Amino acid sequence: MSKRIPRPLSKYGNEPATASDGTVLASKRERARYEELLLLWKMGKITKPRCQPRYELIAKQKGERKVEYVADFVYRDIPGDQVHVEDTKGFKTKDYVIKRKLMLWVHGITVEEI
Repeated sequence: MSKRIPRPLSKYGNEPATASDGTVLASKRERARYEELLLLWKMGKITKPRCQPRYELIAKQKGERKVEYVADFVYRDIPGDQVHVEDTKGFKTKDYVIKRKLMLWVHGITVEEI
């Protein structure tokens, strides 16, 4: 009889999910949003969404690593060309709230929470 080895849960209990195009995302919520964005892209309403774009918030300093924000998705409207940076949130950590505020301060980008 084989034993099923339990998978360790992520920090917040989400499980990875695979989208229709084979992209592996961190959660079912992210996968659902990604599928919506793919549909909008196929309809010609947005540019192709990118996953996990990185934004530098604080540059590397002597003895310290740089601080980055990793969004879930980024895309642009067609024809307006407005940039949308999205984060699918189930739980807002203190770190996330600070980084969201730094995104607005440093890059002038308001993170859209889905």
